[in-house]
Amino acid sequence: MILRCTKKVLDLLDTSPLRLTESRPTDEDWYMNLLWLDRQKCLLLTHAGTLFSLVVAGAHKADLRSIGRYAVRAIETELRSEGLPSDILGPLDPDRVVLAKTASRSVLGFMNDIALHLRYQISAAGGLGHSDISTLNQRLRRTLHNYGGTYAYPIDRVLERQQPMTRI
Repeated sequence: MILRCTKKVLDLLDTSPLRLTESRPTDEDWYMNLLWLDRQKCLLLTHAGTLFSLVVAGAHKADLRSIGRYAVRAIETELRSEGLPSDILGPLDPDRVVLAKTASRSVLGFMNDIALHLRYQISAAGGLGHSDISTLNQRLRRTLHNYGGTYAYPIDRVLERQQPMTRI
């Protein structure tokens, strides 16, 4: 699994450029950004091909020492919450997570849009302490977005992968 991190995340992880992979971007990559929401570090993860996203509130630098385990656990938790198999978006092996720089301005723009939605919803709820993160995550995946010229819900893009291929 390739985890494409913003500069903010790479700085938080104290990652040397020598430890980053130079692989070509694919729709199977995951992107991670650091957000400050209600004065707490939060991590936003987004799957490049489907825009399936999740936010993890209250991230601590110590938790991120094993970034592969942290990211995979968060992704698996959210996939389970949607009743989806953990491998629907590709294999999730915490020991095989490779870090890379971000490579898609489209995905980053989408993530900036998500951050704006999160800030609004958290403010409307009275702060992060009054927000239900599970509900926020489900809403993220049920917000209509244009990606590649097609409007779709991220959860529907994921469900399309679950449909068996039929031959005509």
